[in-house]
Amino acid sequence: MKNIKLHISRNIEELVPYPPGRPIEEVERELGVRPIKLASNENPLGPSPRAVEAIRGALSGLNRYPDGSCFYLRKRLSERLGLPEEAVVFGNGSNEIIELLVRSFVKDGDEVVMAEPSFAVYPLVVKAQGGVAVRVPLDRELRISLEEMARAVTERTRLVFIANPNNPTGTIVRDDELTTFLDGLPEGVVVCLDEAYYEYVEDERFPRSLEYVKEGRAVIVLRTFSKIYGLAGLRIGYGVGHPRIVDYLNRVRQPFNVNSLAQVASLAALEDREHMERSRENNKMGLEYLYREIERLGHSFVRTEANFFLIRVGDGDGFYRRLLEKGVIVRPMKGFGLGEYIRVTVGTEEENIRFMEAFREVTEEYKEREGSHP
Repeated sequence: MKNIKLHISRNIEELVPYPPGRPIEEVERELGVRPIKLASNENPLGPSPRAVEAIRGALSGLNRYPDGSCFYLRKRLSERLGLPEEAVVFGNGSNEIIELLVRSFVKDGDEVVMAEPSFAVYPLVVKAQGGVAVRVPLDRELRISLEEMARAVTERTRLVFIANPNNPTGTIVRDDELTTFLDGLPEGVVVCLDEAYYEYVEDERFPRSLEYVKEGRAVIVLRTFSKIYGLAGLRIGYGVGHPRIVDYLNRVRQPFNVNSLAQVASLAALEDREHMERSRENNKMGLEYLYREIERLGHSFVRTEANFFLIRVGDGDGFYRRLLEKGVIVRPMKGFGLGEYIRVTVGTEEENIRFMEAFREVTEEYKEREGSHP
């Protein structure tokens, strides 16, 4: 196609687009086998049956614009969380709320502190806005070091992102660590606690983050319906924060940013405790099985508080490709600076068994080829 001249911001020109995964149908066509996808941290049990039924009941109203305020969902979450309705904001996935935060509080040259590696969207959005992403390396246990993040805060810092549990490591920051960190921050710095995997957490030391909001701190907590609720395809998440923070986000938010099917499905999913407990139990049992089998093969891994975990395999890219040839899709970690690892999402019992079969085969192939453990 003919080249055209464009006047584009340098911030945008230098961005590298987020790499999307290939459709599972394309992988199936290429390999000739039905693959299993354990790469995107989705709920393998699917959405709540109640959510599916709610979607069916709402289909005839698709000629109408969605409720721009998410009135019923906002009211229900407000009641459940014990916070005023004006403390809740909704987005097209929690990703959109991340973007709204950066647009609201960051201008050219302002700094945003984040861990490295962490959720890949943070630095992309910051750079697009003209801000400076200040990346703080994880510690030796692949945990976020809040002490080091505190040292990275300067007079130019406007925003801090803390993914908890962190993606891609699955590790957490604990209640006492986070309280100390927040207590030491200068006034005016907004802290985003991104808790996309909150519902999977088992560790009792996990922060009671909503208490920080109730205390009136400059904090916003992000959660999503994409993970344990199984609604990733509908793109809906929410933030709970100081009403002043939420007010500014609503000023830059598009009027109809959450579609009507996402709203009714989320409202129904909230009430389906049985589906959530099944999902939590599936994750817990799956991790126990996978940890046990990985240990038997002599590989190390990072214990997680999410629905995914890291396995140290040596040649992450090569291991990923060999698993893909066997119809198992995982995520290589080279792009996160963790080239010796792959990230694996917990699947159904059948998917976990199939993953382990392929994992054993690839492990044996490496042993035969290199004469040593990868």
